[in-house]
Amino acid sequence: MEETFKTTNCLGYSLFSDNLNGINFQDKMLISTVNQYSYCIAEEDVSFKQALQNSEILLPDGIGMVWAARFLERKKVKKIAGADIHSFLLKKLDEQHGSCFYLGASNATLEIIRTKVNKNFPNVRVGSYSPPYKPEFTQEDSKLMISKVNSFGPDVLFVGMTAPKQEKWSYQFKKELNTKLICSIGAVFDFYAGTVERPSKKWRDLGLEWLGRLFKEPKRMWKRYVLYGFKFGFILLAEKFKNNRSVNSSYSGTYAEDKM
Repeated sequence: MEETFKTTNCLGYSLFSDNLNGINFQDKMLISTVNQYSYCIAEEDVSFKQALQNSEILLPDGIGMVWAARFLERKKVKKIAGADIHSFLLKKLDEQHGSCFYLGASNATLEIIRTKVNKNFPNVRVGSYSPPYKPEFTQEDSKLMISKVNSFGPDVLFVGMTAPKQEKWSYQFKKELNTKLICSIGAVFDFYAGTVERPSKKWRDLGLEWLGRLFKEPKRMWKRYVLYGFKFGFILLAEKFKNNRSVNSSYSGTYAEDKM
């Protein structure tokens, strides 16, 4: 598929830096998100990094990636969270009388999601399946999951099985899934169902959604936002130093040639 939208290269990834309305959603695409935590995890997980780098659309879902683009590339990138693309696609599907399928979460959470979608987006046909909760899926697990999706034949498949499992699975089986868009959105299933409260718009507008989540779930989130936050910061500083040294070396070489 020929890329028809703007991207910004940052830390080895092509970050989406365009308006969602400008995307042709008729093509088959894998949509993933990247933040400071997933970036650090992907540096240690080759298959996860491959899945992110080969996604047709990679959304900067995290203020860390927004800062990285500005700090390293002097480019302004807008944060687009998984919840944002989820809301955008539901509205689009409602306008087009389309369909979506939720793969992930518990049956109880999926029931709440289906009820909410039917109420708020009455023109959308919605299906779901709760896969077994385990670190890795067997071949039989994946075959059943693919069968559930393909028998429904959705326009959009929302995958919510936590990172990096959801991205790796979506990338691995992209060609076998009978859907136009495969969208890995993790925690959005719980946010939308209301089983986990998302930080308010005030926190999000300030670029502090991460802090709101840290306050709400410090035991679960401290490693993601504190430990990996410092790690990501050191990576940015090291990358900036390397880029500056490269520029200075090039300048020195050019200056030496001019003196000859």
